[in-house]
Amino acid sequence: MKAAPDPRAVRDASLDELERLALPLPPQAFPLVWEPGDGVELRPTAELEARAAVLHVVVARCFGMPTEIAMSWLLKSQLVDFVTPPEWQFVAGAKGDHRSFVLHHDAVFALAWLLGLSRHLDPTAPPEERLMRQMPDLPGGELFNAWRSRSLVAPRDAIEAAVLLDLYYCLDWAFQEAEKNGVRPPGEVDSNAIGQRRWALEWAVVFSGPYHDEPPEWEEVDLSV
Repeated sequence: MKAAPDPRAVRDASLDELERLALPLPPQAFPLVWEPGDGVELRPTAELEARAAVLHVVVARCFGMPTEIAMSWLLKSQLVDFVTPPEWQFVAGAKGDHRSFVLHHDAVFALAWLLGLSRHLDPTAPPEERLMRQMPDLPGGELFNAWRSRSLVAPRDAIEAAVLLDLYYCLDWAFQEAEKNGVRPPGEVDSNAIGQRRWALEWAVVFSGPYHDEPPEWEEVDLSV
């Protein structure tokens, strides 16, 4: 656990970036993500890898990966315990909002950035084309442990991740506000993509301090604020 950076200085930098992108600024009372004196760390690397791999399979199901192959891959990779109930219902029975599961591609992108597999998490750019090559080769039958051996992840520093989380926290509000007002956001991504990336960062970056509860499970991440 490291000491988290000054949240107000980080917020000022986030607001500067919103101004640079010509996005609306959140109200002055917009909450900070953490408080002065808090600690910060990333979830264990193995958890980040497992979450990325599970979401990769969920997205693959959206694009035609057969149920039997998806379930077999999760079983052989010993990742069933990392699949959330809504994800399992979708993988096993195609139940749920197909469109929302497709959007998880951007959550995978954020997790890949956290693992050092993606070079950037630019809020104006879509996921890198090389992202699919960086993830498990599902058509080729590459299982989870084989992918881990191949990928040689280099997780980001927790402070760097916290700084980007604050930016995406502000971006999530700003993109939704812009779209609500009929203003086209900058770049090639929309508020849904920004929200997915924030979801991954909110889950992965863990703070300690008097105002923080236990880290949420994936489905418990609160994106309403």
